[in-house]
Amino acid sequence: MGIREKIDNILGKTLVAIMALMVVNVLWQIFTRYVVGTPSSFTDELARYLMIWIGILGAAYVAGKNMHVAIDVIPSRSSEKTQKRLKIIVSILIILFAFFAMVIGGLRLVYITYILDQQSPALQIPLALVYLVMPLSGSLIIFYKLSDLLKK
Repeated sequence: MGIREKIDNILGKTLVAIMALMVVNVLWQIFTRYVVGTPSSFTDELARYLMIWIGILGAAYVAGKNMHVAIDVIPSRSSEKTQKRLKIIVSILIILFAFFAMVIGGLRLVYITYILDQQSPALQIPLALVYLVMPLSGSLIIFYKLSDLLKK
């Protein structure tokens, strides 16, 4: 099993675990609201943060599986040589976006929220931990796309 398959496996299991935790969290909120009569105070916030992690890590997972949304009208009507060139160009653009927006921008966001010591209201966890998913996911996307480029 290569490194890419190991990362895919770990990332897939992580996404399943986060989703399972989110389901349990929401069920707990429903139970406390309608059965107990007093809604839990932290469940809204936790569900929101788990959804952020699922969405952004899920984007990295999908990029690794090359299942992301793509408009393929031009490539499908092009020659095989042009299709390869377009795939390389698109991969490079994705790498640039992931590096500058997700890794660099995400690290800045993490750094600023860490320095300002921002805490989440209900859970009282550092918001830097919540935002850490941005540079992590960006790094994974870069890894996947570089791996794709080296295969070609």
